[in-house]
Amino acid sequence: MSDKQFNLAKDWFEDLRNQLINLVSEIDGKEFVQTNWSHRHEGGGTMSKIKGPVIEKGGVNISSVYGEFNSEMQNKIPGAKKDPKYKATGISVVLHPVSPKIPSMHFNTRFLITSEKWFGGGMDITPCLDFNKIDDYHNGLKKLCNEYYPNKYSEFKKWCDDYFYLPHRDEPRGAGGIFFDYLKNNWENDFEFIKNVGKYFRDFVENTLIELKNEKWNEREKNIQLVKRSRYAEFNLLHDRGTKFGLETGGNIDAILMSMPPIAKWD
Repeated sequence: MSDKQFNLAKDWFEDLRNQLINLVSEIDGKEFVQTNWSHRHEGGGTMSKIKGPVIEKGGVNISSVYGEFNSEMQNKIPGAKKDPKYKATGISVVLHPVSPKIPSMHFNTRFLITSEKWFGGGMDITPCLDFNKIDDYHNGLKKLCNEYYPNKYSEFKKWCDDYFYLPHRDEPRGAGGIFFDYLKNNWENDFEFIKNVGKYFRDFVENTLIELKNEKWNEREKNIQLVKRSRYAEFNLLHDRGTKFGLETGGNIDAILMSMPPIAKWD
C-alpha cells in the first residue's frame, strides 16, 4: 500500500470539494452547512449541504475511511479476500436544482486500497425537460476520455447507460454520462484522468447554473421534474452501489442518503 498515493488522492478530493462549494455558494447566494462525521472503524468525512433559491437540495461529501470488510463484502471487492483491510477516500456530489430547466447533476470519484488499488467513479445528468447542451456535454466527455484511454469512451458511456437504468420501469434514470471502475493501469495517468473528470464536472456545473438559473418555468414543468425525481429516488434505493457500500461498511446514513431528491412525486 502507498500512503503517498492515498494522501495525494485524498488531498485532491478535498481541494475539489472546496472549489465546488465556493462556486455553487457564489451562484446560489446561500452557504453550505457542513457536518463532520466519524466512521465506525476509523476515519470519517464531512457532509456539506445547501438549500437555496437555485439549488433546492445539494450536497458535496468527502470521506476517508479505514476498516475491514465483512465476509460477505470480501467476496465482492477485488483483493478483499486476500486481505479484508481497506482504505477508501472519495468525493460525492449531487445537485437537485429548483428550476426544471436545469438537470440534476451527479458526480463521484474514489480511490480504494485493499491488497489491490484502483480508482472509480463517473458523472451523469438527469434532465426532465429538453436540454440543448446535451450534445456538447457528451462530446466533451468523449474528448476527455480519449485523451487518457483511447477507444474507452464508448465502454464508459455504455457502462453508465447500463448502470443508471431502472429495469422495473424499462427506462434510463437520465441522460447518462460516463461510469468507470477498477482503473489500475498506470497510477499517474489514472490520477490525472480522475482530476480532469472532476474539473470537467466543476466547469459543467458552473456554466449550466449561470446560463439557466434565471430561465422562466411554470408549474407544469415543475410537475414533470417532480415525477422524474421519483425515478431518481427509486434508483438510489434499489440499485445504487454507493448506497449499498456505504450502508454495508457503516458509513454516515445522512451522508449516504444525501443524494435523495428533496421532493418527488409518483403519479
